Amino acid sequence: MPQKVFETIRTGIEAFYGGAAALVVKYDDVSKAERNGRFAFARKIRTEAGDFAFHFKRSDIPFTDTEIKFGEELASAFQVLFNGFKKNGHEAHYRTALLSSLMDIAIARYLRREHHRAFWSIQRLIQLLKNLSYHRNEGVPATTGFIIYRKQLHAFRDACSGPEFSWNVFKPNLSISPEFFASPLTYRLVDGMGTYFTSNINMRVTGMIKFDSYGHCDAVERLYHANTFGLLNRAGKGAFAVDINFSSELEVMTCPDKLFVWRRGNWSLFDPDIYKYFLDGSMDEREQELLIMTLYSLSKIRHGTIVLICEQEKRVLDSLKKGSVGGHDSLSSMLIDQVKDLKVSDLKNSGQLVRILSSDGLTVFNEKGELLDTGLIIDTSLTPDLITGGGRTTAASAASLLGKVIKVSEDGPIQLYDKGKLVYMFG
Repeated sequence: MPQKVFETIRTGIEAFYGGAAALVVKYDDVSKAERNGRFAFARKIRTEAGDFAFHFKRSDIPFTDTEIKFGEELASAFQVLFNGFKKNGHEAHYRTALLSSLMDIAIARYLRREHHRAFWSIQRLIQLLKNLSYHRNEGVPATTGFIIYRKQLHAFRDACSGPEFSWNVFKPNLSISPEFFASPLTYRLVDGMGTYFTSNINMRVTGMIKFDSYGHCDAVERLYHANTFGLLNRAGKGAFAVDINFSSELEVMTCPDKLFVWRRGNWSLFDPDIYKYFLDGSMDEREQELLIMTLYSLSKIRHGTIVLICEQEKRVLDSLKKGSVGGHDSLSSMLIDQVKDLKVSDLKNSGQLVRILSSDGLTVFNEKGELLDTGLIIDTSLTPDLITGGGRTTAASAASLLGKVIKVSEDGPIQLYDKGKLVYMFG
């Protein structure tokens, strides 16, 4: 039965959806309200045993359009694999194949859009880059990247022309094959940061592109691929980029700002809309957008932080303050005073935001995006439940009694806390 098979992969799918509950049930057992709601959705699976549903529920944060569209591809991929399976005593083999392949298949289905024949070429590229992500050359991780477009090459170049780009066209063009990265130069000279290979949807590499403005971007814009998203926006519907970053992770970028991340053997979705839902009404929209970019950047470079968007009066915050990372050091106090009341945007533009957030302690902003304090140590005795985790987890839970909290762990995951409890996790 589908439910029994689904249990093999349920944990990974729930992690992809940030901790949402995922289950397979009889389709008729799902109410109409839950099939297309904000906090629940279901997608039908047709099998010989009847109609079932991939059913997802999340109580605190609505599902985004991207999550729902991906859920459709996930259900379709599961249906194809389940119906194509013939028992014949090999059920364990099937479950193993399903566990290792379903998310990759759903990613490729999502990226191909209406171009069904592109599925295998996209899947082949993802597997090739996965294999390369394990590679080291003289102890340095391999990094590289591809921009995949759907227009004719001349139309793609016309749409993305300008002084900020340098182009090279390969004649003849090249097939992406297992031998593509035989030479280290292929992933040293095209690093997937300021330089990308360009390829059509059939995975024929037609050239390379360099972002001439890459050196003028700040650290956050580089880590969040601001240039790449800008290019994809001009490249046309269905264009996407995929790279291996310096942490040996795969990042698949789709317009306007979504990232599928393959990290430690699992796929996750970084969708800024999730964080915007979470912070809705708590912070100025422009400031929260820049904060979200920065928090992903910290996750990528493995720098931990805890950020509180305070919804209480400052005197309430002061009453819970138990100390400061800087202690009674007068120089530390003067340095913090220099950046207090500056907005997220000001701190990012000056290059101070990453340094402030990656320092120890709690960083606090108000609804305008202004910095109230940083390096705080707060009273953690008020956490409502038994907390499993370290000091940052306890501090994040306690601080979320004062407002919305975003915690980035030193090993990468991003967690959202509200009213003392964890409501979502990425990575």
